[in-house]
Amino acid sequence: MKLSFGWQVAIGMVAGLVLGFLARPLGEASALGQFLRITGDVFVQLLKALVVPLVFTAIVASVAALRSLDDAARLVAATLGWFALTSLIAVSIGLALGLWLQPGVHSAVAATAAARPETAGSWLDFLHGIVPGNVLGLAASTRLADGAATTTLQFNVLQVIVVAVAVGAAAVSVGAAGEAFLRFNESALAIFRRLLRWVIRLTPIGTGALIGSAVVRYGWDSLSALGQFALAVYLGLAAVLFVVYPLLLLAHGMSPRRFFAAAWPAIQLGFVSRSSIATLPVTEAAAERLGVPRDYAAFAVPLAATTKMDGCAAIYPAVAALFVAQYYALPLHASDYLLIVMVSVLGSAATAGLTGAVVMLTLTLSTLGLPLEGAGLLLAIDPILDMGRTAVNVAGQALVPHLVAHRAAGRSRRMSGETLVTAAT
Repeated sequence: MKLSFGWQVAIGMVAGLVLGFLARPLGEASALGQFLRITGDVFVQLLKALVVPLVFTAIVASVAALRSLDDAARLVAATLGWFALTSLIAVSIGLALGLWLQPGVHSAVAATAAARPETAGSWLDFLHGIVPGNVLGLAASTRLADGAATTTLQFNVLQVIVVAVAVGAAAVSVGAAGEAFLRFNESALAIFRRLLRWVIRLTPIGTGALIGSAVVRYGWDSLSALGQFALAVYLGLAAVLFVVYPLLLLAHGMSPRRFFAAAWPAIQLGFVSRSSIATLPVTEAAAERLGVPRDYAAFAVPLAATTKMDGCAAIYPAVAALFVAQYYALPLHASDYLLIVMVSVLGSAATAGLTGAVVMLTLTLSTLGLPLEGAGLLLAIDPILDMGRTAVNVAGQALVPHLVAHRAAGRSRRMSGETLVTAAT
């Protein structure tokens, strides 16, 4: 059957839900539960395996291509400006919902759940995160569990971006000596893009497995004590995704329907995988389908995947900070609300070297002087909230390059028209 890719993913999600509800009474250890978990994990691993070589080769190629662009600096400035503007809108919505619904007042969560998270955000994290520890941006972490030590390796994508920009700039600056390397990089990029196409073909299967595994693992039981908080977060996420983003598109004469048709597979994958980094190759492909030039998309989308997080870094910390203040009956003043806005607009860059919305929340709480233990009150339902947060993150990571590329194309057409008019005159 010649079904469109979107329909294939939708069918996969429905199948995953059905299998998840069938496996939930049996538990995670059941054969069906393990099958869903392993299939979903393998799919995410395949995507993550491609992230680093794709990001590196694509950004080196984009830096080389920027030589032919007269407005490269303008594109970068516009991208960062739209990052800040959409974050400002998102955090304002989060504050409004937190003040209206007052989730901390109506919470039934026990105070014994309060606990300081193992990892906390700091304004110095940006400096630590942006300076590569090695040329691969590779970091190792060891965790003790049941008396056994487990060491895992992780790539810091922000550091990979920094290394790739530096290598690309150096290859361009050495002139003819760097041309062979740039040609090799172009060949490697073409190979990795073909590998990506093969992995993306597995998205319907991977998406179904991931959402089925999420149903088995988390369910919705833990939502009862924090229902008002979850409602506030998801209302904010829905407002940004289905109201703010379409309005921004319409204001620029662009079609929301076309945007969602192209970006929806990436949004769906972000929802079930809970990882902007794992979704990055699919998000970049979505941006290119929307008409974003490949050279610009190769730079803007990886940058957005590490620093552009309207769900995790704007809506969620705003609602969560108000929850903690309300729960402990601590008053907030006008200056505190301004601090929340500032942290949300700038904090995603400060925590770009780390992962998780909890890190962003601890940065917000510490800036406001609120107890960090309040973050522990919300951990029980964090995986459920993280699904919606990541979906909005991914949508914003595709939206901003789309807006910037559209505005740049319009500017070029206007300048060309003025040149023709001048020549005719």
